[in-house]
Amino acid sequence: MALESYHKNKTPLSAAGTLIALGIIYGDIGTSPLYVFSAIVGTKEISEELILGGLSCIIWTLTLIVTIKYVYLALNADNKGEGGIFALYALVRRYKAGWVVYPAIIGCATLIADGFITPAISVSSAIEGLRLFDPEIHTIRIVIPIIISFFIFQQFGTGFVGKIFGPIMVIWFTTIGILGASQLLQNPVVLKALNPQYAINLLTQYPGGFWILGGVFLCATGGEALYSDLGHCGKGNIRVSWGFVKVALLLNYGGQAAWLLNHQGTTLGARTPFYSIMPEWFLPFGIVIATLAAIIASQALITGTFTLVNEAMKLKLWPVIRVRYPSQVKGQIYIPSINWILMVGCIIVVLHFEESSRMVGAYGFAIIIDMLMTTLLLIYYFSLSKKSTVRSGLLALVFFTLEGMFLLSNIDKFAHGAGFTFVIAGVLFTLLFIQLRARGLRTRHTEFVDLKHYVEMIKDLQADTTIPKEATNLVFLAVADSKRYIDSNIIYSMFRKRPKRADVYWFLHVDTVDSPFTSKYSVDTIIPKKCFFVRIKLGFKADHRINLIFNKIVHEMADSGEIDLISPYPSLHKYSQTADFKFVIIQSLASPDSEISSFDRLIIQGYRLLKKFSLSTEAHFGIEAANLELEKVPIQVGPSAVVKLKRDREDER
Repeated sequence: MALESYHKNKTPLSAAGTLIALGIIYGDIGTSPLYVFSAIVGTKEISEELILGGLSCIIWTLTLIVTIKYVYLALNADNKGEGGIFALYALVRRYKAGWVVYPAIIGCATLIADGFITPAISVSSAIEGLRLFDPEIHTIRIVIPIIISFFIFQQFGTGFVGKIFGPIMVIWFTTIGILGASQLLQNPVVLKALNPQYAINLLTQYPGGFWILGGVFLCATGGEALYSDLGHCGKGNIRVSWGFVKVALLLNYGGQAAWLLNHQGTTLGARTPFYSIMPEWFLPFGIVIATLAAIIASQALITGTFTLVNEAMKLKLWPVIRVRYPSQVKGQIYIPSINWILMVGCIIVVLHFEESSRMVGAYGFAIIIDMLMTTLLLIYYFSLSKKSTVRSGLLALVFFTLEGMFLLSNIDKFAHGAGFTFVIAGVLFTLLFIQLRARGLRTRHTEFVDLKHYVEMIKDLQADTTIPKEATNLVFLAVADSKRYIDSNIIYSMFRKRPKRADVYWFLHVDTVDSPFTSKYSVDTIIPKKCFFVRIKLGFKADHRINLIFNKIVHEMADSGEIDLISPYPSLHKYSQTADFKFVIIQSLASPDSEISSFDRLIIQGYRLLKKFSLSTEAHFGIEAANLELEKVPIQVGPSAVVKLKRDREDER
């Protein structure tokens, strides 16, 4: 039976799809030209070896990491059209390798940690262009209000303004491409940087050249978005749009390199190569379009974080928190708690580092760890699905070497702020690990029993008038997802903790599925008119108010004659009053009699702390408190504690 149905449309290659991809995917990687060459040059003297070597590193990083790894390889590792670290995890976990969850949660933690830096560095880099007009301007006073504004705006959704993101980014990439080409034509010597030998020379011969990779890597920090947003945009649209984006980026980087070569023997000082290649008359427009692009980059990062957390919740790797859907676009979800935490974090970053040049030190370390985790899962997937050990080995050698070098070069940033994102990522990983470990303990020790063995006991309990009636209809939320088995905790609650007599028993299981508006249910009859197993499937956009949905189900069953909805009490029956219902939610707690390790005890304490800040089960499912009972049932999460006790018979005399 179905309350409502929805069929997901595929995202074919189209001009509109390509435009959407430009608007939601490339904000981060597209705004990298604002600060990459500034990070490479820093306070060093400008020289041909430094500039051509840096440009060569950028060209080959974008080619090897972004184009080959993400655009070609990763997009082929889709999970029913979906991409990202969790989609990839879902692909490989079916091979029964338990360790694959750890790269997934490490990638999740580091990707979210990156969200505290991206809006701050993107907006700050754009606004700092105003110093070309007023060197003494305090950009923090402008940056923070902009950041606060777009975080406040999240709760209203981006359905309308999202339509203009694509055109704005087309203008942005066209602009930076033309600006770069104008400089490159004046000094085409920079084309020599296409030769990877310049990159090799920089890393091996230039003093401290290896550590420059920490700045080079910033050109690829948005690469993960190309894979994460696969489900929103489609493989073809991403690949076509990336061709346009890559050309624009390389032209701009080439133009900046050409300008820098004209200033050999000097240092950058307060200048930024990005704004320096602009004609003076163009600067106001350049600053405005750069700020808009930075805001779009921030928007893409924020919504990407929401999606990531939502996926983690569905996989039961994140505590349940409130999720809202401000628009009808699949990618548009809003998670209030995450939104405000990110906003506060971004403001702290701006106040602490003050300048985008100082934020560069904190940026990149977390995201390279995420990229390594994606590489690890990709290699594992290809080794099993393609069954090509040689190919997988070559891919592992190339990408682990490249990304390993980037990781080592970013370690140097610890003294310049990378410790900030490392601590955030560490806290998030701890949260995910506690959730994972606690769920594992509970799942491992949650027992299911064969329901058919208890059918006669249920009938006898219903007939035993010496036991006070709990309710006419008693509804248990079940973990079990079929009529064959039922949670042992429910049996414990019905027969042992406090016998609960009812005229009709309901076992209710709720599944959340990926189809946005799916709303289906099935009913298995255990005892005709007396006991039922109901399974509800709800899409991620469907209303989860189980109280109302279940009410509709029982009315449909009453209409078909499967149950009698009239109250059995004579005083109410003659007035055709509806029978009463009561929900029972059973919360499992670790039994104090369990003999567990100190580590597992610490995990349980951490999980209990997280539960205090999580959305309650009744709030998550929209069950009214008026007809609800919460029960706490102990479960053994380890062997029972051994108690040595001897009866003293002498004292009995």
